[in-house]
Amino acid sequence: MTNKKKRQRGQRTRGGGTQKNRRGAGNRGGRGRAGREKHEFHNYGPLGKHGFKRPDAVQDEVAEVSVQRLDEDAAVLAAEGLAEESGDGYAVDARDVAEDGWEVDVVKVLGDGQVRNDLTVTADAFTAGAVERIEAAGGEAVLSERAEEAAESEDSSDEPDDQE
Repeated sequence: MTNKKKRQRGQRTRGGGTQKNRRGAGNRGGRGRAGREKHEFHNYGPLGKHGFKRPDAVQDEVAEVSVQRLDEDAAVLAAEGLAEESGDGYAVDARDVAEDGWEVDVVKVLGDGQVRNDLTVTADAFTAGAVERIEAAGGEAVLSERAEEAAESEDSSDEPDDQE
């Protein structure tokens, strides 16, 4: 059996068709990203801008804390002075527990896991599951002053002006 090199001795194109076929970039359809709008479109993503992105100045920075983490760490937080032990339960401020809690705009409590302790949690926002689990364990979900002020300002901006 002869190898390919030996078989192709004496040929000018070595399996590339006629001499012209491999000559320029035209045979490949262009160089680089040429043809990305026409015949090479399937190799590249869509051109142009799509959608809308809200400006960073308008967006709120949100830190999240799991209600299960608050429940599990309640005794430790009380020992560290980040929570208050009251009777049979604990009063916890979510801003004290969240990472960078005092530097972000909103601290939200998520409803992951189980709640066994009687918790009074103060935060800027709660998911429906978090409120349900806290109240089912005999606790209370309290909105912070910052969240109440924001809700009042939204309510006042929604009301139509009655000027005659």
